[in-house]
Amino acid sequence: MGPVEELPASPDHPRLQRVLARAGFGSRRLAEELIDAGRVTVNGTPAVLGRRVDPDVDRVEVDGVPVGVRPGLVHYLLNKPAGVVTTVTDTHGRPTVVDLVPGEPRVFPVGRLDLDTEGLLLLTNDGDLAHRLTHPSFGVEKEYLAEVQGEPARGTLRSLREGVDLDDGRTAPAKASLLAPNLLRIAIHEGRNRQVRRMCEAVGHPVVRLVRVRIGPVRDRSLAPGEWRALAADEVRALAEAARPVPARVPGERPGAAGPGR
Repeated sequence: MGPVEELPASPDHPRLQRVLARAGFGSRRLAEELIDAGRVTVNGTPAVLGRRVDPDVDRVEVDGVPVGVRPGLVHYLLNKPAGVVTTVTDTHGRPTVVDLVPGEPRVFPVGRLDLDTEGLLLLTNDGDLAHRLTHPSFGVEKEYLAEVQGEPARGTLRSLREGVDLDDGRTAPAKASLLAPNLLRIAIHEGRNRQVRRMCEAVGHPVVRLVRVRIGPVRDRSLAPGEWRALAADEVRALAEAARPVPARVPGERPGAAGPGR
């Protein structure tokens, strides 16, 4: 099937270099250099200088990574305290993560931390990026510090690294290391309900306290519980890069085989 015919952008729509600059790709001159180098596509077609785009409709990618260009997109990083619910509203009147960030524009949490889990959480109105950060097929890591009961042995760490059998199936291999006698560092790329807690309990070391310290490439040790900040443009780009769509493998191709020109 051939490419879908595009409707020409209106003269009222902004030029692509302006849209890229607004999305944090430096000055318009730098954005023009990206376009001129062939690194930018619009709806899958290589862009040309002077191209106008509709940010609400057109899909813009830089080096194959989708770029959020809709006006008004915001990305907040929150250090969620224990006792706060990761929802937009709560029927029981408990405080929610949305209560801790600005009310306008409306945002939603990316993924979920359970009531007692603390740490970093993203909130945004960027639905495309949120989907790619939470869907396990994109493999974006989330890292946790887990204070547990007892002292995990080497065999326990090996079990976490190889995958743990839970009631909803075996987990994917995790990164796990022991920082102190009862303190684990665990990184996973799945997003099952209460997954880290259930993994630790399955290997005989229930969690006492759980804190998420990293989402993909983003971490921030300076945020106090309940505090938030807007992500910098380079952090948003790093998250988008971490959630880069994985190209479909050619039938018969060996996993990890390099593609053409690589």
